[in-house]
Amino acid sequence: MANSAALEGINGLREIRRSPASHLASALESGSVQGKVVLAEGPFQTMAGVRVDPRSEGASRIAAVTGGLPARCGEVTGTDSISVLWLGPSEFLVVAPEESHDSLGGNLIGSLTEALGDAPGQVVDLSANRTTFDLSGPRARAVLEKGCALDLHPRSFTPGSAVSTEVGNIPVVLQKTGEESFRLFPRASFADFLGRWLLDAMREYASPEVP
Repeated sequence: MANSAALEGINGLREIRRSPASHLASALESGSVQGKVVLAEGPFQTMAGVRVDPRSEGASRIAAVTGGLPARCGEVTGTDSISVLWLGPSEFLVVAPEESHDSLGGNLIGSLTEALGDAPGQVVDLSANRTTFDLSGPRARAVLEKGCALDLHPRSFTPGSAVSTEVGNIPVVLQKTGEESFRLFPRASFADFLGRWLLDAMREYASPEVP
């Protein structure tokens, strides 16, 4: 009975919660241009900010949970379900699917906290701090290049890389998830502005190409 009640409570919360860009859902769908560039929100990802000396025993224990810790700027490590993004020499962003969150029956945050133990550092639940936008398609890079000073050419920014930068003057963590796909991590308060900026930058690709 207790498990049933807990499950009902979780489902109730899922029904009433709203992601930072949920009000843009129809605009994201209609503004996407199939075969050219597609934009969608990837809400409710489990995210944890981790600060730990990468040479410490605490870091080794955390790496055992996450599948590794990146050693340099741009590097992403992890497993099939967990990504660890480098934010600084001793700062990392751990990203996992929604169901990994402790409140939904997962145990990622708790496992990271337990792994850190008494070692210097911290594990902070940042799941509500950011949302994600997934941008994909042959024109995805061109859209980002309208408002990102980073060199996004494939020779410089390869799949599996992630860096802190700005897109449309909004601070984001930008991850290249595939040859033609990117994931942007803006803070929740910037989701509306960034979503609308991306839609505006995509608009030209909805028009027929001039021969």
